[in-house]
Amino acid sequence: MTNTRSLIQRILAGNKKAFQTLIEENQRLVSYMVFRMVVNKADREDLCQDVFLKVYQNLSKFNFESKFSTWIAKITYNTCLDFLEKEKTRCLKAHTLKLQSHSELSEDYLPPDQYTEKKDISLRLKSEIDKMSVHFRTILTLYHLQEMSYVEISEVMQIPEGTVKSYLFRARKLLKQKLMVKYQKEGLWH
Repeated sequence: MTNTRSLIQRILAGNKKAFQTLIEENQRLVSYMVFRMVVNKADREDLCQDVFLKVYQNLSKFNFESKFSTWIAKITYNTCLDFLEKEKTRCLKAHTLKLQSHSELSEDYLPPDQYTEKKDISLRLKSEIDKMSVHFRTILTLYHLQEMSYVEISEVMQIPEGTVKSYLFRARKLLKQKLMVKYQKEGLWH
């Protein structure tokens, strides 16, 4: 990973290769957050591009008071929330989003005997997380997959640190309950 400060200075000086480096270093974070928050694949790609456009346009405003990854995560989160709000105003109901989510899962799904046990568990986990609220999905993603601290998540989501802890606890509890019920129905949990 390059020195963030010098990378930003090179970008602000007009170095296009430096911006490409910045994209490559942060693509995983942005993609993962967008993919956890937005269902439609085409929208996901557009949002990732929008995020990096906003990063470029606002790069001179980054003041190095927080980690650069936290700043990008905050832009990503807000971009996704804005998008979801616009979708909501266009009268796309949660039911429609769920139907899209289920159809995407069924398109990508292969019979269980073609997966290892670990892959099967991962798919079940992803399926249940996808059904959770945006806040719960985002907090689980930032904490467990992006390994952000409570303070960083608080900054990204613009909610108090105590709320982050509470949401994380509730999201884990809800996920555990849903998985237990699912496994009990399938006779895999006694």
